[in-house]
Amino acid sequence: MSRASAPIERLLEIMVRLRDPADGCPWDRTQTFATIAPFTLEEAYEVADAIARDDLVALRDELGDLLFQVVYHARMAEELGAFDFATVADGIADKLVRRHPHVFGTEAVAGAQDQNRRWEAMKAAEKAAGSSVLDDLPVALPALARAAKIGKRVARVGFDWPDAGGAFAKVEEEVAELRAEATAEAGGSRERRFEELGDLLFAVCNVARKLDLDPEGALRHANTKFERRFRAVEAELARRGRTPAESDLAEMDAIWEAVKAAELGPPGR
Repeated sequence: MSRASAPIERLLEIMVRLRDPADGCPWDRTQTFATIAPFTLEEAYEVADAIARDDLVALRDELGDLLFQVVYHARMAEELGAFDFATVADGIADKLVRRHPHVFGTEAVAGAQDQNRRWEAMKAAEKAAGSSVLDDLPVALPALARAAKIGKRVARVGFDWPDAGGAFAKVEEEVAELRAEATAEAGGSRERRFEELGDLLFAVCNVARKLDLDPEGALRHANTKFERRFRAVEAELARRGRTPAESDLAEMDAIWEAVKAAELGPPGR
């Protein structure tokens, strides 16, 4: 604890200096919660990106940037007389102790799954009487991440399938409905297709939840994989003296499959 206190104090002092009305940074002095919020989201994504790349040096730097965002918001709140960094730190410390009675108290748990159920039950019990289980879900969350949280919240109160089979069936149902809206014969409107696509994505998030997978992370991984493989397609086309625009789908697809096979290695490997 003592090793962490001095650097944190230094960071807090730097933040005070940056926001000083007379001698601070002109840009930092003019910022508000609303103008800083996009940077906070960006830094959180960059932390996730460093983790996905397994780059611990970058992770160290990105965690520092994210910590600075917490310090920034806390300082602005302190200037308004609302709360300060110490209040934020005490608040999360109190919550962690309260929600881990098996660590800081005498309660015993059977394992990680049992602890997760108790955690969700404690969070539900802490909500004010009469409030919705969907209250306080951040609107600014990425849509996939928010869908996953919505599914998890309603599952707390029993609005859920007993197993993953129901979630898979719902995906199949939504695929069929979207396909029906997409056919010319059905005369489906763009608005209906838009709605059915959203229902399908929401259903996929429920499958991810039932399988204990993170849909946002899974899609981010898929994006990275697709980008890596398509760049390899471009590189091979360049070696052949052509660009994608000068190629065709058959050639690019053949290169894609070769790239994919090279990544996966021999069967059974």
